[in-house]
Amino acid sequence: MGGFGSCHWLLAVKSVWQRYAPTRDILGLLEMFRRMVNESIRIGLAYNVYSLRNLSLLSYNQLAQFDSPSCYKLCAISRAAGILAARNKSVKRGFPTKTPYAVRQQLVSCYGFKRNNEGLEIPVSRGKRLSIPLTKHTLDVISQPGVKVRSFTLSRNKLNLCISRDVVLVECASTVGVDRNLRNLTAGNDQQIRHYDLSETVRIARTTVRIIASLRRDDTKIRTRIASKYGGRRTSRTGHLLHNPTKAIVALAMQQKEAIVLENIEGIRSLYRKGNGQTRKYRGRMNGWSFGEAQRQIEYKARWVGLPVIRLSRRETRGSSVSCPRCGERLQSDKRLKRNLWCSNCRVVMDRDRVAAINLARRGRVRFARSRPPIIEAQGGAVEAVKGNPTPTVIPGVDAPKLTQSTKS
Repeated sequence: MGGFGSCHWLLAVKSVWQRYAPTRDILGLLEMFRRMVNESIRIGLAYNVYSLRNLSLLSYNQLAQFDSPSCYKLCAISRAAGILAARNKSVKRGFPTKTPYAVRQQLVSCYGFKRNNEGLEIPVSRGKRLSIPLTKHTLDVISQPGVKVRSFTLSRNKLNLCISRDVVLVECASTVGVDRNLRNLTAGNDQQIRHYDLSETVRIARTTVRIIASLRRDDTKIRTRIASKYGGRRTSRTGHLLHNPTKAIVALAMQQKEAIVLENIEGIRSLYRKGNGQTRKYRGRMNGWSFGEAQRQIEYKARWVGLPVIRLSRRETRGSSVSCPRCGERLQSDKRLKRNLWCSNCRVVMDRDRVAAINLARRGRVRFARSRPPIIEAQGGAVEAVKGNPTPTVIPGVDAPKLTQSTKS
């Protein structure tokens, strides 16, 4: 994305969805699209073809047996190619795979549709079109200046529109670090820190696990179906609870012209495996942590307003929550302090979430130190404190009394 002062245009993409009442024609079209996808998958497996180009050459004429607009045939082949490519990737990695098969009725297309005054008009058969009414919220979103509808996805009761617009990358003068934890999100830098409580997501996950464990049906299919239902409900509620904190983080960063810095915690699941000396409940709770969803929401919301997002590497992320922001010494833990750590050199007690957010913000700022030195220097010392190179001045907000306090919004 370039430095803080760079001025670039970028394409921002997100989706907006709504409920709708399907007609008999739409339900028939969804089933036909599913069958075309499965036919394309069958042909791809028979000829050992995974690329979109080769699959199109083999499948397009075979799909003539389906009475469907030609635009949907191309989209069905594209979807089948994606499924086959994912399977081929799993095979190369040595993962066990089954024969892929599209089960859900769904229609995905980026051709043939157009928007009228109050609805989305799509072809349902040759020479016949149908208009799906759009809700007020959907119309307000797609009517914003510069917004274009790229594609649509139909399920049995939901319409999803993929929209895009060109935005100017915001020129930022500072950074804000985001530390993701199981029970909270912490965002901030040297000037201010904000904590967002996510303990409700832990309660929802615990309740869902208890309900699924209580199922005693003999039929495995029924148990799987019910577990999938509750799992989807948990995912939906967790995403809804993450919406407000991520929205607040992006809005505050946009207001103060701060680039968002995210830590790299890929591979964290390997820390919570059987044999690592942890209890089963603890491993289940940590492995059910939706840290990827929080990152996804922050990234697409920031991109939609043109705010830069800095992804740190694993090396840059290492030690961010246990390094003293003042002197760089490794912080010490104590069971009596719970989530607080103390520095043996500075003699202060620090909240580990606050420490992580400050360190992440600084490390993200150092990333652009070479591209925009004047802006970095104007912040009063962007280089993170390391052992043997103490900072000459006290960092605002890192004294012991304030570090043990949290600001909820």
